[in-house]
Amino acid sequence: MKITKGTRDLLSKRKVAQVDIGCGANKQGKNWFGIDYRKLPGVDLVQDLEKFPWPVPSNSFDVAIASHVVEHINPSHGIFISFLNEVWRILKPDADFLIGAPYATSIGMFRDPTHCNFVNEETWSYFAPEDQIHRGGLYHIYAPLPWYIKINTWHTTGNMEVVLTKRKIKPEDKVDTEYLRLLKKHTKMTK
Repeated sequence: MKITKGTRDLLSKRKVAQVDIGCGANKQGKNWFGIDYRKLPGVDLVQDLEKFPWPVPSNSFDVAIASHVVEHINPSHGIFISFLNEVWRILKPDADFLIGAPYATSIGMFRDPTHCNFVNEETWSYFAPEDQIHRGGLYHIYAPLPWYIKINTWHTTGNMEVVLTKRKIKPEDKVDTEYLRLLKKHTKMTK
């Protein structure tokens, strides 16, 4: 996967690199790097968010946001896990990933015909080896690239807001070897 000169130039000009994943025509601001599957005003990179790797160098961003995006990411065949692994790859160490989504059982979740990924407060435990709810028990089912859960707020009748922080891989995480292989491969491909 080759990174275009335009993408490299945009990233090099920013002191604080921020990425709006699935930005649509409403990117967070002009200094944000916008990724969306549609070519719309403000989109810097047109990319299918379910195809990996994205043509972005590893460790590029200080913060990422996905506002009402994750509920559109296919959860089957590990695509949602791969999506979170890809966000982990493009973030710098200790960077935050801000997520806003409709709560799994809310009317907002059922309203949109393109919603397919039902997330709730426990979903994030599958990505955090040190989560407070299950103490890593759910994480070890899939063992993806690891996150800290910094904020996890929700209301069953509306939306949820989550902040995940990219966490260093520790030996005791026992990250799935396939995910580590893909991380290495994707990092090499996007240099």
